[in-house]
Amino acid sequence: MNNKKKIVLAFSGGLDTSYCVPYLQETFDANIHTVLVDTGGFTEQQLTDIEEHAHSLGTDSHQTLKQTEAFYENVIRYLIFGNVLKNDTYPLSVSSERIFQAVAIAEYAKSIGAEAIAHGSTGAGNDQVRFDLIFNVMAPELEIITPIRDQQLSRQQEVKFLQDHGFDFDWAQSKYSINKGLWGTSVGGAETLTSDEPLPEEAWPSQMEKQESQTIELIFEDGEPVALNDTHYQPVKLIKHLDKLASAYAVGRDIHVGDTIIGIKGRVGFEAAAPIILINAHKHLEKHVLTKWQLYWKNQLAEWYGMMLHEGQYLDPVMRDIENFMKSTQQAVSGSVKITLHPYRFEIDGISSPNDLMNAKFGDYGEMNKGWSGDDVRGFAKILSNQINIHKTVNSND
Repeated sequence: MNNKKKIVLAFSGGLDTSYCVPYLQETFDANIHTVLVDTGGFTEQQLTDIEEHAHSLGTDSHQTLKQTEAFYENVIRYLIFGNVLKNDTYPLSVSSERIFQAVAIAEYAKSIGAEAIAHGSTGAGNDQVRFDLIFNVMAPELEIITPIRDQQLSRQQEVKFLQDHGFDFDWAQSKYSINKGLWGTSVGGAETLTSDEPLPEEAWPSQMEKQESQTIELIFEDGEPVALNDTHYQPVKLIKHLDKLASAYAVGRDIHVGDTIIGIKGRVGFEAAAPIILINAHKHLEKHVLTKWQLYWKNQLAEWYGMMLHEGQYLDPVMRDIENFMKSTQQAVSGSVKITLHPYRFEIDGISSPNDLMNAKFGDYGEMNKGWSGDDVRGFAKILSNQINIHKTVNSND
């Protein structure tokens, strides 16, 4: 009978989690059960290769949890509804993914009767807090093991450990930490540890392949993307098609600088062609179909939603309240948006919607009014100035 301790390891197949498999076996004399949560960043061949890699490292079992559709339904669509861009830049590509992965891993660990959960997060980033926080809420009885964080290892040290244990791991291939998911790909390396260095062209996973501009059309229904160029798709498939199309123009690249959960500044490159285009297109459509105060209050709550998600607070019940509010704002957000793709950039050309509030029946901005008279505006402006005039009179020194 096998009485060894069961440890579930959140596994991606990258350097950090590869290091963890032999280290955990050697240190804890435990059965290691690797689990990968697929949130849209892998092909079937890549998933097969990762499973084979896990077994080659000595894992006792490997499980792939397919969670892409659930990830869209429970997280991504609210990021679209809220036009969420951290610091007006980053579409929460990895942070939103990590939260959802942590939930799935905690559920899996409990289902197989594990005594501990391990992850490969470093001690200087956000992921360590995201994973720990979710595990503490969903599986507080389980021990959390974090080898990379606890030993403060460099990537070169991890490679040497694997090589010393007979595993062929090429440092050159591990120079950049790349995390790909449905909602974008993060790229970290030596350059992102500085404040002044750009990522070199070869660091970006997608290279520019097209030079000639192309116009595309996105269709939204109740705030969700449903069609691309007259072809209807389920949202996950649409995101993948759009990403492939726009990545050929190297659209969606940027470097995000932000405040980490642990209080230090962080810098990371990312490419997120589909998320950046979808958020901008959706935001442009909303400007036409929502009222001023709908836009204002939705923006306030969406800012909080993105910040709390980024910092691992996905399980707080207020998040469900904000989701319900944002969903209620999307009833009129239906229509099409035309976008022109160029090398390294895109332009929003315009929208068409039956709910467009730029209805010529009421007036053409800067040209002609049709729903009010000049006397109406004179009276409106006079009343609107009352409070300022009263304050001016009361506080005048004359």
